[in-house]
Amino acid sequence: MARKKVDLSYITNARKRKATLSKRKNGLIKKMDEISTLCGIEACAIFYTPNNPQPEVWPSDSGAQSVLSRFRKVSELEQSKKKLSQESFLRQRINKAQVQLGKLRNENRKKEVTLLMFQNLNAKNNFENSNMIDLNDVSNLINHNLEEVKRKINMSQAQEVKPIVDNEGETMSQGGKSLVNHVQGTETNVDAM
Repeated sequence: MARKKVDLSYITNARKRKATLSKRKNGLIKKMDEISTLCGIEACAIFYTPNNPQPEVWPSDSGAQSVLSRFRKVSELEQSKKKLSQESFLRQRINKAQVQLGKLRNENRKKEVTLLMFQNLNAKNNFENSNMIDLNDVSNLINHNLEEVKRKINMSQAQEVKPIVDNEGETMSQGGKSLVNHVQGTETNVDAM
């Protein structure tokens, strides 16, 4: 059964808020325990809650001190290597989204041009109502498709003609249609089948 989407806003009911805090904190501790066990890493968590004047520490005070002292020993450059400010995080996300948008636009344009080409070929109106940009794009698409077809034809012809040489020095085409005997410098073609 699918869970319903959680509304991420402040819980105004104090009893619900306290129950949610307890459940989420226990879930987070469970996940941290799993990741530290499965991946063999050191992790700690410190929880400051309004109901408890002392912070809650996981796994223990000494374990948290060990992780924090190890973190402090790392140079500031290394500490901040993978940290992102909100601005840099958003800039990174925007750049990724713009790259993805560009790819989708190119893909959509290619589909539009392909559709235009087939519509005009089926209607036989010879692109009378098309503008120069569309005509240029259709021309580029046709050239690209022709090059692809030529490349595939050349590949299939190369595979058919590729000779196979057996142990006795005889050469036979891969298709099995001709046999060439190399006997005393003379060549004769014989149908194999």
